[in-house]
Amino acid sequence: MIKVGVIGLGAMGQHHVRLYSKLNCELVGVADTDSGRAQEMGQKYNTNFYSDYRQLFGKVDAVSIVVPTTLHHSIATNCLKAGIHCIVEKPIAFKLEEADEMIRLAEENKVSLAVGHIERFNPAVVKLKELIDKGILGKILIMSTRRVGPYMSRIRDVGVVVDSATHDIGVIRYLLDREPMSIFSRVRSLKHEKEDLAIIVLSFDETIANIEVNWFTPQKVRTLVATGSEGIAYLDYISQDLKLYSSSSQEDVNVTKAEPLKLELENFLMSIEQGIRPAVDGNEGRAILEIALESCKNNHIEKIGNGHEKVDNKNCHHNFVSVKDFTQSIEQFRQ
Repeated sequence: MIKVGVIGLGAMGQHHVRLYSKLNCELVGVADTDSGRAQEMGQKYNTNFYSDYRQLFGKVDAVSIVVPTTLHHSIATNCLKAGIHCIVEKPIAFKLEEADEMIRLAEENKVSLAVGHIERFNPAVVKLKELIDKGILGKILIMSTRRVGPYMSRIRDVGVVVDSATHDIGVIRYLLDREPMSIFSRVRSLKHEKEDLAIIVLSFDETIANIEVNWFTPQKVRTLVATGSEGIAYLDYISQDLKLYSSSSQEDVNVTKAEPLKLELENFLMSIEQGIRPAVDGNEGRAILEIALESCKNNHIEKIGNGHEKVDNKNCHHNFVSVKDFTQSIEQFRQ
């Protein structure tokens, strides 16, 4: 049985602990710099607890790393060098160079490196992927996502693009099974130091994807709309509802609902047991991060592939330009 530990016991880390305690593995320890929290979780789940994650070394085969993004690299590299399989909460790292080293160390030490893009395991997303692959919607023309809601104070080290838009970037790449050819983005810091609003447009040749994220909408919304030549699908990430409409019918698609994090951790454990790559490995996590970092530039167009083109390369902390300039930029993008 695989021996696992959890590093970082914030809101998400506690869910990792809860699920590992129920899965077919042995939860041998938890770690957090807050020794009181570590003790509380250790006692609750009858496992060892530590204030230094390195005390898990030699006791575990695998760990979940559920800490702020800026700490992913340092903790993961130490674990990977110790021959420990790792699942790192998304995004994979703060910088691409950090992701590259993590991927290299996983390969050198022959251990699994998974990245926690949880929406990839959402049963409604998996079902929509089946419908798209079967051609039920025809040719996919537009994908539009909204991931908006109140700001969560526990997120301090990255802005809304890297924290939130990475979910939908990953899902869209998965559904379309290809990389975007170009990126257009608008970002703004309205109420917080880092960007808290973004509109990202990804061009996948015949398919245009629009991603909207913000941290100030009072109502939490997590939706995706896929428009095809033969129909349209409405997906709600939270309720896991999926509705399909065509010119002649409409239906609520049957989705077997389940907790995405549970499915994600099961996939991670299976990858270790069978010696295969996890569904979202380090390379995929890096690709998603790269798109997010390019998107995190205001008034920006990036042509991917041969001949990169950058327009008004401003970073995330600049404000929106005027509505007139925004409209003109959209027209330029269309041309």
